[in-house]
Order: sequence, then C-alpha cells, then structure tokens
Amino acid sequence: MTDTPLATTSDTLLADFNSVGALTWADVHPAQHLAHLFGEKDSRVKLAIALTVRALRAGSICLPLDRLRELDLDEDATEIPDPWWPEQQAWADALRASPAVTVGDGGPGDRPLRLVDGALYLERHFADQESVRRSLLARLATAPASGSPEGQQAAIALALSSPVTVIAGGPGVGKTYTIRKIIERLRAAQPGALVGLAAPTGKAAARMTESLGSSGLTALTLHALLRSRAGSRTRFLHDAEHPLPHDVVIVDEMSMVSMVMMSRLLEALKPSARLVLVGDPDQLSSVDAGSVLADITRARASTGIVARLTHNHRFGGDIATLAHAIRDGDADTALEVLTRGPSTATGTGFPTALGRTDDRAGTSVSLVDLDVGTARLRDRTVAAGQAVFEAASRHDPDAALRALDSHRLLCGHRSGRHGVARWAREVQAWLTHGVPGYSTDGEFHLGRPVMVTANRPEFGLFNGDTGVVLVDDERPQAWFRSGGRLQSLSPFLLEGLTSVHAMTIHKAQGSQFAHVSVVLPPSGSPLLTRELLYTAVSRAETSVLLLGDRDAVVEAIARPARRMSGLAERLR
Repeated sequence: MTDTPLATTSDTLLADFNSVGALTWADVHPAQHLAHLFGEKDSRVKLAIALTVRALRAGSICLPLDRLRELDLDEDATEIPDPWWPEQQAWADALRASPAVTVGDGGPGDRPLRLVDGALYLERHFADQESVRRSLLARLATAPASGSPEGQQAAIALALSSPVTVIAGGPGVGKTYTIRKIIERLRAAQPGALVGLAAPTGKAAARMTESLGSSGLTALTLHALLRSRAGSRTRFLHDAEHPLPHDVVIVDEMSMVSMVMMSRLLEALKPSARLVLVGDPDQLSSVDAGSVLADITRARASTGIVARLTHNHRFGGDIATLAHAIRDGDADTALEVLTRGPSTATGTGFPTALGRTDDRAGTSVSLVDLDVGTARLRDRTVAAGQAVFEAASRHDPDAALRALDSHRLLCGHRSGRHGVARWAREVQAWLTHGVPGYSTDGEFHLGRPVMVTANRPEFGLFNGDTGVVLVDDERPQAWFRSGGRLQSLSPFLLEGLTSVHAMTIHKAQGSQFAHVSVVLPPSGSPLLTRELLYTAVSRAETSVLLLGDRDAVVEAIARPARRMSGLAERLR
C-alpha cells in the first residue's frame, strides 16, 4: 500500500488507481470536476483525464493513446493489476465520443480536452503548443537554407541572417563567446539595433549578465522581459497587440523554458525581430511542462536553423568521454570509462590545496557502490568543508566561496535513502566530527554553506545562489558572489536560506564545480533518466564520483526522459 493521500471520489476506477498510488488527489479532483461540468459519466474517460493531468504534472504536454498505460510509478506505489486497465480500442472510442473532448485540429476549443494525432491534451496546453508551432513555422518559412550549420562562425552567421536561430551545445563549447560575438557583429552591422537578453530564471539571467559584462546589456528573466501582469505568471503586458520593442532577443538556458513561456515569448515578438535560442537540448528540461529546446532540435523542419557547437573548451578526457557516451545512449562506453583504469582509483581525485588539483587524477570518473563508496564520499565532502571552514575562520570570503564551489554533492531524489535531506544530514555530521573547531551551534554558524531559495533581486540574489556564513564582530554575515563581486548580508534578511551540503541535480543546472559526487537514484526510480545522468556528469570540470551500481547507470542511459509533446512531430 502507499502513503499517497486518498482522494474522495465515487468513481471506482479512479479510486482504485488512487489507492495504489498511481494517481493522487491532484489528478483525481480535476478529472472529477471536468467530467461533472461536461456531463461525462464514463469511468474510462475520467481515468484518461486524470492520467493526462498526472502526465502534465510530470512535464508532458500530452498523453499519446498508445502510451496511456506507461506510468512512471513513485517508489512507494504499487504496480497496476492488468485487469484494471480498460481495453485499448474501446477506451479510445469512448474518448472520441466524449462531450469533454474535441477531436482533431479544428473546432473552437470550448471543451477541456483535445484528441489530435493520437494524443490527448488539456485544451489550454494544446493551444500553447499550437501557438509555438505556428509561430516557428512562420519564421522557418523565411529562414535561409543553410544545411546543417556547425561551429561558432556558422552559428554567428546564422543568427545575423535568420529570423530564428538555435545554438545548441553542452557545457564548455563556447555558447557565451558566440553570444558575445553575435552582439558585436550585430552592433557593427546595425548600430541602432535594440538587443534584449533573457533567461528562464533569475540565477541564469544574472550569470548571463555577468558573463556578457562587456556588452553593457542586462539580462532579464523572461517574466521580467515580458512584464508579468499583477497576480499572474502566464499573462503579460507584452503580447501580440503590445509587442516587445527589441530587434533581436537572445534567450540563454533554453532547456529550462516551458511551452507556455515559449508561447508567450513568440507572441510578443514583433514580426521583424530575430530570435536566438541558446542551450543544451540534452540537459534536464523545464520544471514546468514542455521540452521546447529538445523538440525544436529534433524536428526535421528546423534542421537548417539549429547550429551545433561541439568542441569542448572546459573539460576533456574521461569526463568528456563519459558525458558523450551518456548523451549518445552508449552504455558500453560509459561503463568502460567508469571502470577501466588507474585514473578512477587515484586518491580522492580532489584538490590538495585551494585552487590546485591533484595532478595524478587529471579528469577522472568513477563508479562505486553507494555503501562501499560512502567513505570516499566522506573524504571528498570533508576536504571541501574543511577548506570552506578554514577560509571562513580567517575571514576570507573569496577563498571560502571558491572552496564551496570546489565540490558539490548532487542527488536525484529530494528524500529517502538516496535523497538530499538524508545526505545533507550525513555531511553535516561528518564535518562536525571530522573538522577541528567546526560547530553547528547557532542557526548561522561559522562556515555554514547556504543556498537562497527565493529570488531577492533587490540584493542581486536569486533562487539557487549559494554563499557562506562568516562572523563579523560576533554577528553572522552571509557572503555571496553576485555580479562578479563579493557582498555580505545579514542572513536574517534572507527568508528561506537553507544549508547546501547537498543539492538536487535539477538545482545544479547552469552551475559548474571542479569536483562532483552524485548519489544516483536506485534502479526502477522514475527519476533515473539519461538527461538526469548527463546533467549531473556535465556539472564537473575535473572529477566525477558516481555512487550507485552498474544497473542504475545502464538503466539511466537506456531511458531518455519520456516527456511527451507533439511539437517535434507537428513541426512539418
């Protein structure tokens, strides 16, 4: 049985699925409500609505009818008995006949669901996808024929001539350099052109501004660029009737942009504006529904506007080999590089002094069982924690922050044996017993690593920014690096500060650390995907320690994230 809260429903089919944890109250209640509003009494239709809502909460825009039974069950959920599932053809027929479902592309969209191309959508999300599709096709119609562009020069040339350009590549391939050159070339060719820089999160926008500091431009979040209407996260002052004034809009970290935000951005562009989308399509997608960047790069119609950057300037060796093997679905190569040689067993593969790396380790990767590897993980976290604490003790915030970024422990799960909560407690205990003078007395104790969990733009801080607590005249001060400079604030001014002894892989997107240790989700976890593993590995510059087993690695590589969307197929 499961701990999933039971929903109140008179529908036996929904109640059964809820009772074993396959559906929650957040899935059942909308299905019951919509069915009631549109006079739908068929339990099979109600189940399909609930499953579509569940898929949306997991990031999918739609639910293909031939995949209705593909449920990624939570760890505490029970497998669905086969007799519970409706017969496939009869189920599809019931949906086509439902008063709650619009069938096909046409129609006014006055029903809550739509069945098109064999997939079931909530109507408002189908409308967002269609808006993105139509806008992209209109821009593709006037894009230059450019084959399959590759490399920085091809990307720059494309961005200066095409109404829409995608610059795709992983960490360290020169995406920021390419953006900078696009701005320089654009200003030379069109001195009066108005350029807008944007990113999906405050943290990503701040980093974009910092990395492009010489441009004199400030990156905004997409919400700030479009100017959110009061009380709404999806309605903006800039829209089709009140377009943005920019001649070019460049969006970084596109992998984190949801379908609804992409729809609103495209609506708000004036017809003559150019759009440049930059990101890594192999990373984890947006927390909200959609996988827009991956969809566009997969679509055959958009081949000529996707410029790929492949030469890595940041890391090479085993890390690059492993990351490429994961990205390409090559489990054999990934396991071979994880287990093949002395570089994976050379000490801890950790800095012997602040800012220096053990030359014996080079760029190293290794895979060890979680139980066996705990001692090695302890050595890595204590070494980093001690460097942070010693720098904080001598009141050197710059060194403390550099030490904090020298190593990061990442987890796929938030809770449970493999989760952030458990491993954060472990690391704090290791530091308390393993670092001379380290004490957790007081909420904001000396050397405590902290993370901001809410945007505070008035301080230049955003969700996910990390800092270290130092003590000034017996008063704790949280130090951060913001906009390339150090600043300190009373931690009592920052609500929701949390310790950052460990963090989720999702939270680490857009960040780089010298050394990364990763507690892998266990085999069978719905979080264990190719994108999760690739994102974790590609955060590292010098060494990666994976804590898990071979089965988990193979399963992750064999399992691309199953975000379901019709955009790639409908871009034709």
